[in-house]
Amino acid sequence: MEYLDFEMPIKELEDQLEKCQIIGEESEVDVTATCKKIEKKLAAARKDIYKNLTPWQRVQLSRHPNRPYTLDYINALCGGTFMELHGDRNVKDDKAMIGGLGKIGDQSFMFIGQQKGYNTKTRQYRNFGMANPEGYRKALRLMKMAEKFNIPVVTLLDTPGAYPGLEAEERGQGEAIARNILEMTRLKTPIITIVIGEGASGGALGIGVGDRVYMMENTWYTVISPESCSSILWRSWEFKEQAAAALKLTGADMKRLKLIDAIIKEPVGGAHADRQGAFKAVETQILAAFEELKDLSESDLVMKRMDKYSDMGVYKE
Repeated sequence: MEYLDFEMPIKELEDQLEKCQIIGEESEVDVTATCKKIEKKLAAARKDIYKNLTPWQRVQLSRHPNRPYTLDYINALCGGTFMELHGDRNVKDDKAMIGGLGKIGDQSFMFIGQQKGYNTKTRQYRNFGMANPEGYRKALRLMKMAEKFNIPVVTLLDTPGAYPGLEAEERGQGEAIARNILEMTRLKTPIITIVIGEGASGGALGIGVGDRVYMMENTWYTVISPESCSSILWRSWEFKEQAAAALKLTGADMKRLKLIDAIIKEPVGGAHADRQGAFKAVETQILAAFEELKDLSESDLVMKRMDKYSDMGVYKE
């Protein structure tokens, strides 16, 4: 297990507990009372640290190397029924954007999301979760397929942004994202969107227009990363913590601004500390959202979705 800077008190207590248990196993000394005391301190430390996280600390948790990614969620939710679909039928198959059909219980869903890698080789293979235009066009192709067969769509957002390379711009990165936003507003099937990690810029918004939009507790969703914001405003990455606070990027900020519908609570310690707990929380929220949306007519569904986004923001005429 890897630990972030602010998690070091937890690591120290876990190390103490492990040593205490080893002493008890290797000797005749009764260390039960000591172990219980350390466990009590550990539980209190976890509770205290994770209930008082700063925006920057939540950004760090969203990038934790042990945090589950899109395919982890899909495989856990679908229990082996997931069938990945490939290609945009134009350029190629974008490995940073994955999608396909799967079932939760007896209900079929079209799952779409950005996928990151676990080590240097897979991060390069997945392009660090940054999709090219063909990734967004593949996502749109799958959404249109879901619409044709009346299958609800679930999108899982986890990207530092759309790929900003020259080739991506030449193939129409901005147009591909804009087209997805337009088509998702009028898609005649339910769309459930969940931010499971990083939700940065148009890269996330390109598959982020939903009837129900949720954020996991330790994620962020905003127009620019704190580091990039800091480099623009202060000409340095050193002010990323101040930028994170100013951007109002946490789930609590998004909920207060009425930009998302709800926050999915993570297990204590984050999704990486209890993957099964995180998977169960996401599954429960998807099924609850589908129950709310499944009986709406196509016209009502589209109208409510458009009204939802039209009502966002503060303006004066």
